[in-house]
Amino acid sequence: MVASAKLLDDARRTEKNADVRERILLVRCVRVDYKEATSIAENEFHRSRWWAYKWLKRFDKSGLEGLKDLHRSGRPPEVSEEIFSEIRSELSENPSGWKAKEIMNIIYQRTGVRYHEVHVYRLLHKWGFKPKVPQRRFVNTASKEEKEQFKKRLRK
Repeated sequence: MVASAKLLDDARRTEKNADVRERILLVRCVRVDYKEATSIAENEFHRSRWWAYKWLKRFDKSGLEGLKDLHRSGRPPEVSEEIFSEIRSELSENPSGWKAKEIMNIIYQRTGVRYHEVHVYRLLHKWGFKPKVPQRRFVNTASKEEKEQFKKRLRK
């Protein structure tokens, strides 16, 4: 693909993603200013020459769209969304709340998949549940005046 300086400068100016702006600048230096890709990558961008050749190849093949990151699907979940929705509805029926280990055991009994306790907290957050007991890091966030007012209210 033939690249013009104006086209690349305009694209770099309007691009919001910093990584893509860096790649556009690489293409401009190599394709318009005729600088060597290896030296530009290593000296100006502090990247490997492999990185430079990868993005130059993608630009040659797909143009400016080739400089954007491709979608990555990630690891598929081991438990279906249907089973999670059943567990979520069961959790919401209990007004007193649940402990993470109890939820861990419920998921294991229903699916045979054991999740780490930290991941159970992530799931609860994703489902919109909030912890019933404040975390220890929030205890000392109140000012001295607020603490004194609280102590006065406790005494009454």
